[in-house]
Amino acid sequence: MAMPMRRTLLVLHQATLRSLKNAETSLDVRYPVPLFLPVRTKKRYFIPPAVRMKDRRSLEDKAKTAALAYRQQYFERPINISCTAGIFDAYVPPEGDARLSTLSKEGLKQRTEQMRQSATSQLAIRKIKEHDPHFVTKEFAAKAQEIFIEAHNALAQFNKEKLHSLVTERCYPEMTRGNRYKTIRWTFVESLEPPKVVHARCPDMVTKGNLYGQLTVRMHSKQTLAIYDRFGRLLLGSEEQPKDVLEYLVIERHLVNPYGRWRLHGKIVPSWAPAKDPIVKTVMIPGPDLKPSDEFDALNYKVPTPEAVQWHK
Repeated sequence: MAMPMRRTLLVLHQATLRSLKNAETSLDVRYPVPLFLPVRTKKRYFIPPAVRMKDRRSLEDKAKTAALAYRQQYFERPINISCTAGIFDAYVPPEGDARLSTLSKEGLKQRTEQMRQSATSQLAIRKIKEHDPHFVTKEFAAKAQEIFIEAHNALAQFNKEKLHSLVTERCYPEMTRGNRYKTIRWTFVESLEPPKVVHARCPDMVTKGNLYGQLTVRMHSKQTLAIYDRFGRLLLGSEEQPKDVLEYLVIERHLVNPYGRWRLHGKIVPSWAPAKDPIVKTVMIPGPDLKPSDEFDALNYKVPTPEAVQWHK
């Protein structure tokens, strides 16, 4: 029933349209040309209003004008409580250490200054012994030297798991930064002087009872260090020539943690220490242009020597 009705309506609609067209042609009626706008051809993207706002204060001002409570945004930074962020009350090494004799005038002055600083260190050692009853100052120096040797051996072998157990989270990025694509050859030759604890501090962090123990160990030894780049070229040091090294190591432990251990936390470099050796930079010497049939040895090519140039510092 629905289909015949639809057909009849379509026939009537077509008939009315034909009659209207015939009437327009007879009367010569002209309609204006319709104006078409390219609306559908353009794509429209929805941009949230918060993205357009570049300044945060504009959002707060709009919220205040609308009598709305603007939620405060907190920028939280994660912290690590297993170690401290630095060295508290760092030890100041006396100038000319390992060179001046205690019998000289300057050596006696340094000795008296060390005795003045030892009072605070003794109070810190008492706090450390309260949390670690097995702590002995004389035996700790040798233990700190072993931690130092194992940590540097793990660094040379790129053993990350072992290195994390021997150094703190603050010291790890300082030791591994810039070592990618490099080969490190390090050896501990001998100890010139027995290591000893010269400084002790027991700071707290976050809360009053959250104590950390920091001990500064003086170590005078012979070491060899050689660093190669990814192409096997020597950048620094030598594997055959040992050097005398005087270092002040900072060993730290989280005393409140019963499972805490002593780990390497950093080094103290005095202001009077000599400058480090510069890195040996290698350059490419341009050679002759060879043809496929030529050999380099047959040309007897001589490497050009640079001209002497006067310079000043």
